[in-house]
Amino acid sequence: MNIREGMIPTVLGAAVTATGYALKQKRGSNKMIANTVFGFGLAHIVLGTIDLVEHRR
Repeated sequence: MNIREGMIPTVLGAAVTATGYALKQKRGSNKMIANTVFGFGLAHIVLGTIDLVEHRR
């Protein structure tokens, strides 16, 4: 199985971003935690995408 470098952080970041977005939409959730999770996911997407672009074959 051949997985490109950067694919796992990008996919993980998408899942974490979706979770953060869902927390932001929920009324009873802590907004600071929701924004932190959302930003953490976006950072993973950006860093994973940089790896994908740098290590193209």
